[in-house]
Amino acid sequence: MSRFNLIDEPWIPVRFPDGTRAELGIRDTLLRAKDIAVIEDSSPLVVASLHRLLLAVLYRALEGPTDIDQAKALFKAGLPADKIDAYLERWRERFWLFDEKHPFGQIPDFEPKTWRAWTVLATEHNADNAKVLFDHIDVTRAATVPAGTAACWLLATQTFSVSAGKSELSHTGTAPSATAAMTLPLGLNLEDTLLLSLVPQNRAVSAQDFPIWERNADSLASLKAGIERTIGGYADRYTWRTRSIRLRSDEVGNVNVLAFASGVENASKDALDPMLAYRIDKDKGRLPIQFKERGLWRDFDSLLPDSTRLAPGVIEHAAALTRTARERFPRSVMVLGQANNKAKIEYWRMERFSLPQALLGDRAIRSEIRQLLTDAEDTQKAIWQACRAFARDLLSHGDRDPDKKDVAKFVEQMPASASYWSRLEAAFHDILRQYTLERDSEDIRHDWLKTVRAALRDAWALHAASVSTGDAWAIRALVRAEGAIGKQLKFLNNKISKYEARIPHASGDEPYETHRNPQEETA
Repeated sequence: MSRFNLIDEPWIPVRFPDGTRAELGIRDTLLRAKDIAVIEDSSPLVVASLHRLLLAVLYRALEGPTDIDQAKALFKAGLPADKIDAYLERWRERFWLFDEKHPFGQIPDFEPKTWRAWTVLATEHNADNAKVLFDHIDVTRAATVPAGTAACWLLATQTFSVSAGKSELSHTGTAPSATAAMTLPLGLNLEDTLLLSLVPQNRAVSAQDFPIWERNADSLASLKAGIERTIGGYADRYTWRTRSIRLRSDEVGNVNVLAFASGVENASKDALDPMLAYRIDKDKGRLPIQFKERGLWRDFDSLLPDSTRLAPGVIEHAAALTRTARERFPRSVMVLGQANNKAKIEYWRMERFSLPQALLGDRAIRSEIRQLLTDAEDTQKAIWQACRAFARDLLSHGDRDPDKKDVAKFVEQMPASASYWSRLEAAFHDILRQYTLERDSEDIRHDWLKTVRAALRDAWALHAASVSTGDAWAIRALVRAEGAIGKQLKFLNNKISKYEARIPHASGDEPYETHRNPQEETA
């Protein structure tokens, strides 16, 4: 018996502009998108996957966009309710979550050797082969989960699964974009958010771009033998069958256990995902930007378009659509994803940044912001040099040459670098909001350099305060280490002075006094 149709049943978590929350089906989410603020879920992986599902529906329902002119017309007119409604009705039978012939995103005749707990779908929960700290669900007695929640995790699993070794079916690898940082420019409402990310693709590609519900389920025989195929287009990529799954429900429709194994191998390793930013590796070529422990903000320039075409296609598209509709320019960008160590998921994350309005002009914003980040990185090297010198002198206690590993471990536990980056992260979010069409880039960099100087000074002062009551060896090591700090402060003061000579209203701060003679002049 067919149950829980994703088109009509409430399951997509949304928030309205007044702060109220609700769950809606696919149809209502798309037709009421202009009245919805955002899709909102506690899991960044679910949020990203739901956007990709809705975009896949739009690509097929609208049969495009196939060029920028069609995209601009859509952006001006809004989502056409008649086309969306007609498409969903046409494919209604493929959106049943439970169905004997075509359960959504599943393999209907998959009878596994072992039925597994529903928790295997969710990165945030324990599974029989992975444990999550602070999750106390017993996978042998995991109870049940509502069908709508299972549908959300089903999508997230297909989007973010990583290669995990053995499988009941032929082993396939990681989902096409599983370990990359996914980017979404956020519009005034959900409709704008979706349209800003609806990047045009070639008409011929679009015609053959079939999502998972328009494809017949792969046979068990072919899955056991191993399936590999190329990605047909964006709708295909956004709904890729990374895992072979079959949900089983109880008498009230909740999911209790499921079949779970490998799915379809991606043969299009070099195909681009419009939600991803890329970098060039000298050995491996184009690689997606990933989350790191240090935070994505230190690689924020990678999200901004320039002639290299390495930025996310959705950001380029958003800028192209709003150059003549500046009031609808996305004020912020959301970046979602996870970090892994092979099959082990280290963490999942959602970060949000202001998107520089100056992208609508003709300035090289990516280069300007890269310069700010380089200023910060170069200054941090002075902190590292000073901390390394302090650790080496403190551990030597005379002529002994301390082991390099001991020095590295000592530096790692010192608070100076963490304090420095923490202060700059907050300041960087503020500086992004200053990148308007009117604000001068030199004025912005002048403010940033003063912030970097203050962060350097305060970070080292924090370290100095922590050892000021120490023994003679610690004081001596502190004084000797300060040379690198003083040298960098002098360099920053000179840079700031040059800007202040050109900016009449600018003014500097007082110089930093080290624990010996002053090492730089007042800016």
